[in-house]
Amino acid sequence: MSEFIQNLQTNLRRVIRGKPDETDLVIAAFLGGGNVLLTDVPGTGKTTLAKAFAASISGVFHRIQFTPDLLPADVTGGSIYNQKEGTFDWRPGPVFCNVLLADEINRASPRTQSALLEAMAEGQVSIEGETRMLEQPFWVIATQNPVESHGTYPLPEAQLDRFAMELSLGYPPRDQEIEILQSLSGTAPVDEVAPVGDLDAARAERARVAKLHVDVDISRYIVSLVEATRSEPRLKLGASPRGGIALYRCAQGHAAVKGRDAVQPDDVKAVAGVVLSHRLGLETKAKYSGVTKRGVVDEILDRVPVPV
Repeated sequence: MSEFIQNLQTNLRRVIRGKPDETDLVIAAFLGGGNVLLTDVPGTGKTTLAKAFAASISGVFHRIQFTPDLLPADVTGGSIYNQKEGTFDWRPGPVFCNVLLADEINRASPRTQSALLEAMAEGQVSIEGETRMLEQPFWVIATQNPVESHGTYPLPEAQLDRFAMELSLGYPPRDQEIEILQSLSGTAPVDEVAPVGDLDAARAERARVAKLHVDVDISRYIVSLVEATRSEPRLKLGASPRGGIALYRCAQGHAAVKGRDAVQPDDVKAVAGVVLSHRLGLETKAKYSGVTKRGVVDEILDRVPVPV
């Protein structure tokens, strides 16, 4: 494992107690160049995670609280008339940063949600006929509340497909939650996060991970898993080719987190559930029979032959 990843792990585990597997998955997504959707109840550390990650890579952190009256220009920015000069001045929106927390993204209208699509997929924003590039790394952590549905707009499949992973942090273990309370008398751990490197180091680490060896048998295994979702009778929507690419990249990220210089089948299996599940659509009968998308993925992992 590289020193960059090791120090990043230390930082995140210090601020998100008792969730080493979840924070490792988040790191794997970042290294693989994929955005993350956190579907979780309020107060489990989602904002803290994003702030700690930005501080760790010396990046600019912005947060957008999505609400029903939020407009696309509130995300991307736009031109504002300068009355004194008689000109329009460009004012960048909060999307121009390195780590963007899109908080409660499902509370905004589909039109506003779509303002993020180009930025997430292409690393750029097209406004008023001009394309403006975002500084890399540009990474989105979006959150949504799975409990309250009043005043929310479910994310469409096309937008869900832009997220490399969907996962949940969940509640911390009892002992870790006691430690969280005991730490309240001092400085908040997120305020003590020290950078593990600058943006150049983050870009270099991503580039290194993108070159990790992936044997052709591993690629065949990934395609077999994706194809199995498309032929599954309980699913009306299987994983797209973008889903296969995300599984490939996140498996590389997971291998790097585990200190390997080549992707193994275990890396693919470790990330398949959080990479594929949110891209799938259940048939109506399966949905009301208690079938879950994660359960379907687990069954597919059990029956698709693993390369040796």
